[in-house]
Amino acid sequence: MKLAYSTNAYKQATLEAAIESIASLGYAGVEIMADVPHAYPPDMPPARVSAIRKQIAAAGLALSNINAFTLFANGDTYHPTWIEDDLRLVARRIEHTKNTLRMAAELGAKTISLQPGGPLFPDTPERRAQALRRFEAGLGELLPLAEELGITLTIEPEPGLLIQHSDDCAAFLQRLHHPHLKMNADLGHFFCVGEDPAAVIRKHHARIAHVHVEDIAANRVHQHLIPGQGAMPWEALFTALREVHYSGWITAELYPYVTGAEAAGREAFAFLQRFL
Repeated sequence: MKLAYSTNAYKQATLEAAIESIASLGYAGVEIMADVPHAYPPDMPPARVSAIRKQIAAAGLALSNINAFTLFANGDTYHPTWIEDDLRLVARRIEHTKNTLRMAAELGAKTISLQPGGPLFPDTPERRAQALRRFEAGLGELLPLAEELGITLTIEPEPGLLIQHSDDCAAFLQRLHHPHLKMNADLGHFFCVGEDPAAVIRKHHARIAHVHVEDIAANRVHQHLIPGQGAMPWEALFTALREVHYSGWITAELYPYVTGAEAAGREAFAFLQRFL
């Protein structure tokens, strides 16, 4: 297991500055946000991609993941989603992810994490079935390119979105049954929706390609906290990860700490490394 830190905590800094900061904290890896103000693909010409790849290597880091969840460049945290009624907006999400795949290949990334469809309102059985079909169709347009580039797309279940629970994600992955489509296991998200994250790890470890961590308060409200400040069962989580022989990346995702990203990352690293 290796620790990384996501640049999405550094929205008030450039990508280059975020990488420099993360390297100084002792992390082994960096997760890059594929959005403004960091690595939105249209703002990443070949020369900058090459420079970023060289910077990461020179800093002694590796690339843990490309985070393609948000699209602030022409939407917001969730929109445009994979399940919009306006199919032109769906096409925008698909095109963004294709561009992210190509950029990820140039950066040397092996995984890209995606939102799990998007918010679903109203959440009726009919609407949910339609949304799942739409999400499946969108991913179907991307998987041939992902396979060609050797990159795995990972779905990240999140409270309040189309896919919230681990079993629902596993069922959806089984439905598409593609070797380049897996789960991005955000352990705090599972805690928020009432699941035992350690049990999720044991049950679904074969589908997990990347892990996000943050702490969550005892009330299970979806608010990312610095590890050690909430009620997450950390010892049980790392015991489960060791039991299933997980050897991949564990990326701290602390996007609420934009005014203190480095301090939050330092505190998270000091806490998390004890379990490794």
